[in-house]
Amino acid sequence: MKTRNIIFSAVASLLALSVVSCSNKLDIPQHGVLDYNTYYKTDEQALEADAALYLEILNGGGLGWDYWVRLCKAMLTDDFWAGGSMRGDNNDLDQLNEFRFDAEQDYIQNMFTSYYSLIYKANVILGHIEEEGASDIAKMVRAEAKVFRAYAYFDLKTMWGNPPLVDHELNPSEYNVPNGTDEELWGLMEKDLTEAIASGYLSEKSNADDSSVWRVTKQFAQALLGKVYLWQGKYDEAAKQFDLVVESQKYRLMDDYANIFRIGYKHNCESIFEINRVYDDNAQPFSMYALMTGWRMDKMNWPVDTPMMNTGWGFRVPTKNLYDEFVAHEGVNGYRLNNAIKTYDQLQSELGITLKSPIIGEGQFMWKLRILAEDRGTNSDFVYSANCIWMRYAEVLLCGAEAHFMNNNTTKATEYVNNIRTRAHLPTLGTVTLDDIKREKRLELFGEGTRFQDLLRWGEGAKMANNGKIYPLLQVNGHVDYVDPANPTYGFKAGKHEHLPYPATEIRLNSAIKQNSGY
Repeated sequence: MKTRNIIFSAVASLLALSVVSCSNKLDIPQHGVLDYNTYYKTDEQALEADAALYLEILNGGGLGWDYWVRLCKAMLTDDFWAGGSMRGDNNDLDQLNEFRFDAEQDYIQNMFTSYYSLIYKANVILGHIEEEGASDIAKMVRAEAKVFRAYAYFDLKTMWGNPPLVDHELNPSEYNVPNGTDEELWGLMEKDLTEAIASGYLSEKSNADDSSVWRVTKQFAQALLGKVYLWQGKYDEAAKQFDLVVESQKYRLMDDYANIFRIGYKHNCESIFEINRVYDDNAQPFSMYALMTGWRMDKMNWPVDTPMMNTGWGFRVPTKNLYDEFVAHEGVNGYRLNNAIKTYDQLQSELGITLKSPIIGEGQFMWKLRILAEDRGTNSDFVYSANCIWMRYAEVLLCGAEAHFMNNNTTKATEYVNNIRTRAHLPTLGTVTLDDIKREKRLELFGEGTRFQDLLRWGEGAKMANNGKIYPLLQVNGHVDYVDPANPTYGFKAGKHEHLPYPATEIRLNSAIKQNSGY
């Protein structure tokens, strides 16, 4: 945070110097330097500032939020092994997965920085695009900036606890920002989202099948506000927000669970918020995330006609614990299970793929977020133009079910859960328990970046207590060997891992931040 403000302070100093001259002949415009007194005054300039918000999520940290944020969140659960060619292939991911990280951890640093980069860009918009007399375009941009700022603060609050609250561009005297309070942080999120929703300037789909709307929508803001209320235990307010999304009838569950995340189904009827990757032969979209999470094909014998992308690094490997919960809940032939995870036996029988050397894992392979050969670009293994969906309608239903259940409305909670179960080809329930809702959320949304924050909120971090005690090696013949890595410490520790550490670089730059306990 401080570094960015130092940079912009330097820019401001240059601007001040540029207006001082001895003669008009020496008053030479500085190329590449923006004067905030004259910029952000047109609709075109407002849209340029707005585009920076979307680009931050697409390319934040240089590799994108799906790489830093989604991969980091996946590691901090009981749903995945770090994976790779062997343990130690990516020590940062091993640290996260085994809860051996500290304040110097690279993924945590980049995730934290990316959130504040998004907040900074939102603050620039809200500080320089004036509300009074603004055009409709400018009002839309301001509303979207408030949603994005709340979106960043929601993750910061739920994973770090009490991060610094920065609601405007900082002056040099303000660089040392202390930890925010619960009241301040939740209050800003509620205010931002309430104002954005009430503005009337957020986009909306015309109906559930309208795939033309790619901007932040009113319903995304309502769903996010519902989550802000849910995490605070304001169940009545949360339920009302989720109901508004449902009652809008602008979204519905896709009938075909298997293809929700495929390239051919961008902005589908279930997608509440996703970030565009546009394929162009001359500007092919880069995705380190796709390469990292594709199957470890260099350790596989694969037919020439395999549908899978033939290059991948094999990180984010589903655990047998997750697979077993699927089987216990819907059977080995379950529709949702078989469109979410493939076993090693299925790789051999359905795809003709076998191992030629051992890999990390227990015989389960990600299918839900699969990387297919037909979807990759032509010039590089890094090219992949599938959009990253950050919220979908299924999450709205499941959060709504929890809010209603906690608000003693089991009828509505059961209705929402049964919508999910029907699409999963499961029998409906007469009534639901909180455990039913938690289980459905784990199975339905695994790999989508929700479980770590859910487990923290539910006080169930102990589910990761043994992360790092052992790791599995899947052998060529399908046998799994469990190896002791001899970690002196491992797993989720109560009193520490309820919060992530503030990055050491931020602590060094901002002496007012109080580090979280245990780091």
